[in-house]
Formats: sequence, C-alpha cells, structure tokens
Amino acid sequence: MDWDKIRIFYAVAKAGSFTHAGEALHLSQSAISRQISGLEESLKASLFHRHARGLILTEQGEILYRAAHEVYGAVTQAQEELNAAKGKPTGVLKVTTTIALGETVVAPLVDKFLTLYPSIHLDLILSDTPLDLSMREADVAIRLTEPRQPDLIRRFLFSAHVHLYASEKYLQTHGTPQTLRDLDDHQILCYGNQTRPPVPNLNWLVGAGREGLGPRTPALTINNLIALRRAVATGAGIASLPDYLITDDLQLVRVMPEVEAPKIDIFYAYPEELRNSQKVIAFRDFFLSNVSQEDF
Repeated sequence: MDWDKIRIFYAVAKAGSFTHAGEALHLSQSAISRQISGLEESLKASLFHRHARGLILTEQGEILYRAAHEVYGAVTQAQEELNAAKGKPTGVLKVTTTIALGETVVAPLVDKFLTLYPSIHLDLILSDTPLDLSMREADVAIRLTEPRQPDLIRRFLFSAHVHLYASEKYLQTHGTPQTLRDLDDHQILCYGNQTRPPVPNLNWLVGAGREGLGPRTPALTINNLIALRRAVATGAGIASLPDYLITDDLQLVRVMPEVEAPKIDIFYAYPEELRNSQKVIAFRDFFLSNVSQEDF
C-alpha cells in the first residue's frame, strides 16, 4: 500500500470529511478525493460511506483505520524517543482540560511555559466533554475525575475545594442563609443538565439539607462554570463553585464558609505510549512546579 495514501486516509477518517482533511493537510478537496479513490481501487474495497452529513467508515475502513492508528502511535513514540535522545523537548503538545480550569489556571501559565520550552508548540484544547486520549485527540489531559481507561497513565495532582458563593448585592437584597435549609428561600444557580457536568456531584446544592424532601428547583442553570460564576457575580443567586474560580476582582462572598461541597480530585493523564515523551514530562513537571495545593 502507498504510505502517502494511508496518511491521507487517516486524516480523512479523523476529520470526517474531505474538506476538513484538506485544510489540515493543505491539499485541495479534489486531490484528497483522488488519493482516497486510488487507495480504494488498489485495495478493491470501499473505505467510506458517503452521506450528506459527512463520511462514515465502512467495515473495511474501520480495519484500516485501526491499523493506521497503531502505526501512527508507533511513529509518534519513535519521534519522541529521537527527540529525547537529542535532549530537548520539541514538537506539538496537545493539552486538554475543562473550560473553567483551562481559562483560570492553565492559560495564565502558557507564556512562562513557552518561554522555557520555545521548541514546543502548545495546542490547548478546552472542552467540558472529555477527549479520547487513546485515539490521540489530545496528548495530555488535566481532568477533574480519575480516568478509568486502562491504557492511560494517570497522576493525582491536587484536590480542589468547593464552596457556596454569592455577591454582596444579592445578600443585601435577599439576606444571608445560615443553614442549608435556609437555601429553600433563595435563588439557587446550578450547572445545566442538558450535558453531563465536568465534575461528579457538581450540583450537590439542589439536594443539600433536603433529606427526604426531594431536590430544589434551581432559578437558573448554565452549562458553563465561567458563565455560572458571572451570573453569581451579577447578583443572580447562590451557587456552588470551585475555589480556583474565585478572584478578588469578582468581590464574591463565601456563604456558610463552614459548609464544603465534595472535593474535586484533579489528575494528569496521558497514553501509555507517551510514557517517555519529553514534552509530556516537561509539561507535567512545569505544571506541578507552578501550581500548588494552595491554589485550589
């Protein structure tokens, strides 16, 4: 098989369309289409079902994709080992984490990291939906739950504390609750349930102090912690927020400071095949040396 055609096939399969693969490879859509047609002809097999909404791998395409993925993994590992032999981390490092953690903790460190490691191109991917590291959607993940995949190396980093917060404006208007049951008379803000929250028990507040009475109905739900924090800051109500989201400029008040929600355990994870990757190790050590438990 023509390796160049396999490379193009792999890009198309990951992108789900000729157009997006062409953008990634800097090739025209017609050139991509010709390469795929040539590969299908040489294999005497159809690799894609073509639909209006995109391309879907056939059974034969799935077989080839798995093989190509293994080859790419081996090539990546070999490249990492070669770079390690030269003693300098280099190349693209794709790091994924949640939107809130990425914006408030990771992004502010980027300038310092790139200054220390100018040969690394950092690709920071923020998403509250976990990416598949085994399929190399990212190289490294900083996750708010422990990864369960057996092929991932994971390291516990910190436990983030979570408390109740409200604005001074809200408390002046509605009063300050003294017990969890008092929250029945307040506007509760929660993470939206249209998508799975990035942290288990994130919406513990709806049931706190309501044993046997059923959950409260939130006044507002938002499926983004940054937007939820903003709503609290403008006086919309009381919400449970990780402490690392709280900055002095927001002027938020910790309500019932003795009440603490379930802690959030934060993990650093990456595929087994990148165990010896210099850039993965460099970012891990940098993160640990620039962020401490006190920040959470």
